[in-house]
Amino acid sequence: MNTTSYDLAPSVSAAGFLSSFCEIQKMEIFLATAVFVVIHCLRQRKRHGLPSWPLVRMLPSLILGLRGNMYEWISDVLKGQNGTFMFKGPWFTNLNCVVTSDPRNLEYLLKTKFPNFPKGEYFRATVRDLLGDGIFSADDEIWQRQRKTTSLEFHSAKFRRMTTDSLLELVHARLLPVLEDSIEKFECIDLQDILLRLTFDNVCMIAFGVDPGCLRPGMPEIPFAAAFEAATEATIARFVTPTLVWRAMRWMGAGSEGRLREAIKGVNGFAEEVIRERRKEMAAEGAERRRRTDLLTVFMGMKEEDGRRAFSDKLLRDICVNFILAGRDTSSVALSWFFWLLGQNPKVEERILEEVCGIVRERNVEGEEEVVLRPEEVVLRAEEVKKMDYLHAALSEALRLYPSVPVDHKEVLEDDKFPDGTVLKKGTKVVYAIYAMGRMEGIWGSDCREFKPERWLRDRRFMSESAYKFTAFNGGPRLCLGKDFAYYQMKFAAASILLRYRVVVVEGHPVVPKMALTMYMKYGLKVVLEKRDRNQLDKYLSFKAI
Repeated sequence: MNTTSYDLAPSVSAAGFLSSFCEIQKMEIFLATAVFVVIHCLRQRKRHGLPSWPLVRMLPSLILGLRGNMYEWISDVLKGQNGTFMFKGPWFTNLNCVVTSDPRNLEYLLKTKFPNFPKGEYFRATVRDLLGDGIFSADDEIWQRQRKTTSLEFHSAKFRRMTTDSLLELVHARLLPVLEDSIEKFECIDLQDILLRLTFDNVCMIAFGVDPGCLRPGMPEIPFAAAFEAATEATIARFVTPTLVWRAMRWMGAGSEGRLREAIKGVNGFAEEVIRERRKEMAAEGAERRRRTDLLTVFMGMKEEDGRRAFSDKLLRDICVNFILAGRDTSSVALSWFFWLLGQNPKVEERILEEVCGIVRERNVEGEEEVVLRPEEVVLRAEEVKKMDYLHAALSEALRLYPSVPVDHKEVLEDDKFPDGTVLKKGTKVVYAIYAMGRMEGIWGSDCREFKPERWLRDRRFMSESAYKFTAFNGGPRLCLGKDFAYYQMKFAAASILLRYRVVVVEGHPVVPKMALTMYMKYGLKVVLEKRDRNQLDKYLSFKAI
């Protein structure tokens, strides 16, 4: 027995060695395969812009991008890919899309082949809970009818007068007193919040014909405003979440989908109450009905395509919510970035002051008695605001660098090809990165990251750029109908503030964009105001008794 045991020992030892050797070989093969896959995936970065991993493909890069400044991340990828790249999501999701910042491609999809690039079912399904069938998300006949009606209304003298009058009242009766109150109390304020309140009140007057009183002393919390902002934030999360995932979350009421559900209740509650009250008003004959010029009243007087039925309450709600999104966030967010940029560029601020004061000074017409005014008493006139070319250029430059809508979305109806050669298959989602366009040297030159209003001026006059190079207001048939009013609103508010105060951003306050449908500052804009020194304005204003 002992002899047999001794005889077997070498064979057992050999078997163990062979087993260990096989395990080592398997490990080496696994490691070699893993290294090969990693190298292969990383090599694709140069060709495709991002590494593409098995199964999950480019998702890890997207997750890393979301942890930082998403818009800068997209800009860096596009810069390395000459303005266009294909993002490939996990094989089991529908996150695939073409991302572009090439002006040639934008002109092609926004104008040349506009019918082949609708918003698409994916976009409509993603934003439907918030925007419904409103002008931002609708296509075809629904969009065309809303667009035509709104265009006619926006260009009417009565509507223009109503919008400018309401803005004048809001700036002088609410905005400036709130700012003055902060000086008297030596308080730091969130200028973004104040500007959002200003534009929210203004657009509610225009869209609903009601005044929510959001901007007033004490800065009351307005449930609808809070719900609206929460809804936009939760909606954008859907675009970076696989559809099956966010739909499952919606069914369970979990996470961002639970917050969206509650926010939508707040949005709907406000809109439904306003529509209900307006129907009561319109049921009664009288002068009050004839005087109203808000968009809700205009659309309430319209009929469906069959000419028999009035617009449903649901469609009226959708129309108004879309206009609030367009009118509230865009101007206020743009002004916030504008004031932040001015703090970093004092020479630009000085030139704006020179222009504003110089235009106001022209009221003292030669041969007439000189006007006696104090800067704090100046109420800017519409014709004066329109003359402010340098201010117009500075606001455009702020929008170039920080567009209120940083990215937008289209879908390919039929197989096509972009001018840069990118092949587009039917159903492909196309994202055009407006934020990234302002940072492309091929579009704006080597100084593209500088805040330089002079790039918009020719012989001291403002000169607009192509809508496919400067896409802050979209382009083609979907060019923003409220563009002219947005500029007027921003110029009037900015000039009225700058004439009276110097806006100083609190030292150390973090200023970064928030991922939402519009480019909010994530932490607001904390500032302190300094009253303009009258001696400082003497060199600009020739008024007596200053």
